[in-house]
Amino acid sequence: MRADMCGSSPMNLIIFSVGRDSIANSQSIPKKKTEKAVWISVIGLMATNGYEGGLMMIEELTTNAQQIQDEELGEILSRNAGTEYLRGFLHGQTEKQLFKKNVPIVTYEDLKPYIDRIANGETSDILVAEPVTGFYLSSGTSGGQPKLIPVTAEYLKKGPLVGTFSESPTMRHFGDINQAGKRMELMFARPEIETPSGLKAATFSTSMYSESKFRTNLPKLYTSPIETIFCPDPNQGLYCQLLFGLIQRDEVVKVGSLFASTVLRGIKFLENHWQELCYDIKTGRLSDWITDSGCRNAASLIMKPNPEQADLIESICNYKSWEGIIRKLWTKARYIGCICTGAMRQYTTELEFYCRGLPLVSAFYACSETFCGLNLEPLCKPCDISYTLLPNMAYFEFLPVKNERDESFEMKSNDEDTELVDLVNVKVGQCYELVVSTCAGLYRYKVGDVLMVSGFYNKAP
Repeated sequence: MRADMCGSSPMNLIIFSVGRDSIANSQSIPKKKTEKAVWISVIGLMATNGYEGGLMMIEELTTNAQQIQDEELGEILSRNAGTEYLRGFLHGQTEKQLFKKNVPIVTYEDLKPYIDRIANGETSDILVAEPVTGFYLSSGTSGGQPKLIPVTAEYLKKGPLVGTFSESPTMRHFGDINQAGKRMELMFARPEIETPSGLKAATFSTSMYSESKFRTNLPKLYTSPIETIFCPDPNQGLYCQLLFGLIQRDEVVKVGSLFASTVLRGIKFLENHWQELCYDIKTGRLSDWITDSGCRNAASLIMKPNPEQADLIESICNYKSWEGIIRKLWTKARYIGCICTGAMRQYTTELEFYCRGLPLVSAFYACSETFCGLNLEPLCKPCDISYTLLPNMAYFEFLPVKNERDESFEMKSNDEDTELVDLVNVKVGQCYELVVSTCAGLYRYKVGDVLMVSGFYNKAP
């Protein structure tokens, strides 16, 4: 989600937070809990209350944002104050004010020498006390190469709850789609690389697709077989994912992808290939140009001649106008799920034409460095989307940014005497550059996103 601002550097523009009435009454959770206890509480709540448990935890987290942020930073420092990097600034101390006074604000280029040393085989305690288990490849680049973002077991512990948190607001409006049918999501794994130390590096999405739990649930929850996701030829993979999505169209309750641009690319591809897809469905045979053995094997398990289905799809695609085509092809779909803020906003107008009548839902705001926040109002229009930051995901700080003429930004330079603002102290209407500290070795790290505060939900912007 990159967008060019006034200067030459690319930045992400995300609008976040929304002030609304409480989505759930916070109950049965003591107000003074450690962050670890909060995680235990949410597991119990989810087991008994489903998505309502997730909403209750969001209520709890946002109500006690300052306390949880302080605990998050305290946990990060108590674990990592003895690392080579932090020891040079803190000398083994863990006080918040010393951290803010002595630890510098950095970019990836500042941390790259330390990360490269770990990637090349030195011990993880250069940056983080816990062993680095691998790296995420970010979409941004450093010297033309993807950034390597360290991953640890502690970092991965947050993963399962991220999905639950992000699904809770959408389930409130659309029901539990996991029980209602399947998702036709366009998913593409990218090749992973191996660092000299033997640690693997992959994009976040590729890492998720590689997990055994995802692969186990895939046939039940998604229309795309794993072979199409890992197909080395993206065009062959896309063709087959659309084919299997059309074959199972009566089961599809959600259409989407990670980014709005990918959904739009899929529709454009469908415009150029729908006749061929209909022929394959009619005959039960996969087109000869699909040569990937994995895709062909997956097709052999599901494809059989279905002239009636092919004729119905053909009659829909033959319309002169493709307005609302997604809703016409997948009549049971409840919404389109994809990120459609930041740089993805440019695709929303055209995408709304194709999904006319179906909501475009941008459920969360995340980056390779950390999960950041949720859209608590999933039914709002793309132009009105805001994300509420969750205080237990990272320690968040904000560098004030001059805001003139709406989206014209001027960054503050590092040598200016500008104090970073805590999560609960940001001002509505003000723009900030996001700075994060994580449990995986990033300390006062500038993500490269410019955010505008649109309001507060409880105490969280």
